[in-house]
Amino acid sequence: MKIDERHLVQLAAVIETGGVTEGAALLGMTQSAMSRTLSMLEKRIGEQLFIPGRRPMQPTSLGEQLGQQGKAILSSSRRADEIVRSFKSGSSGRVRMGGVPFFMDAVVSPMIASFQRSEPGIMIDQSYGNYPDLMASLESGQIDLAVTPTGASDLRADYAFEPILSARNVLACSVGHPLVHKRTIAIKDIVQYPWVAPLPGSPLVLDLHNILLTLGIPEVSIRYAGGSLLSVINYLIGTDALAILPLSVTFSFRGENKVTVIPLDIPQPERALGIMTKRKPYANPASRKFIGHLRREFAELRRMIEKHDGSISWEQGPFLSDRDRKPMA
Repeated sequence: MKIDERHLVQLAAVIETGGVTEGAALLGMTQSAMSRTLSMLEKRIGEQLFIPGRRPMQPTSLGEQLGQQGKAILSSSRRADEIVRSFKSGSSGRVRMGGVPFFMDAVVSPMIASFQRSEPGIMIDQSYGNYPDLMASLESGQIDLAVTPTGASDLRADYAFEPILSARNVLACSVGHPLVHKRTIAIKDIVQYPWVAPLPGSPLVLDLHNILLTLGIPEVSIRYAGGSLLSVINYLIGTDALAILPLSVTFSFRGENKVTVIPLDIPQPERALGIMTKRKPYANPASRKFIGHLRREFAELRRMIEKHDGSISWEQGPFLSDRDRKPMA
């Protein structure tokens, strides 16, 4: 015997509310339609489902058992409705994002935490990659958005890129580094200390190369390579090494008073860091809500970084003339 699941749901509604009228109202039905269903169900089964004469209506043993099955179906249906409403409102779901390693660790991860404090129903699935890897992941649909640096020449028509920070590199070191308070820094000062190599594939590799070209020197002494952001920070703290890092990354460690920047104006790249998505209609409300959060967080971060940048007395050093100096956008 096959029993229509809708009939079980209606039976459960009558048991839950204690009456046909109330059960019909719960499901948005008419009383007459509900009565016909119960009568049809009793005839099909050949057993009474309610004890006659009881008010509120009281199920028989069989009616109670069948009502439990209907209640489970009704509960699942309500849960499904809630899932759909929550998804459409962006209050639940999954956001898959990728980004460049150091920036994700230092800057974006706290933003993810602040987002989930207000949106605990949204799962953030984060991955790492440099620009080519992130674009490939976007193209294949493995991620919903990428936080990546790019130049104007790299932009593609089928992608949307929203700049959030201008690229701004600095020479990072420990707070006790001899060059921090040196009034005049020459090329020999730059080359006499060990350096940390940027991660392979990072645009910082080309940035370091351009710095060396500007200085007219073939190379610096690389003593450490391949480490995570925390490894690089700990290495800088324990040595007199130098590293080229984004200002936003060093800014995130300002409260720890362990790493700082050498106030030396260095050549800056022609690129911006931003949020990359595909231009096709976007069907993930949770991602849209998360991107909105990133916009607000980065607007405040940009304001704070610009204020911090303006408070530093940058020295020209051996790099730039005043007319070639690039202001922070």
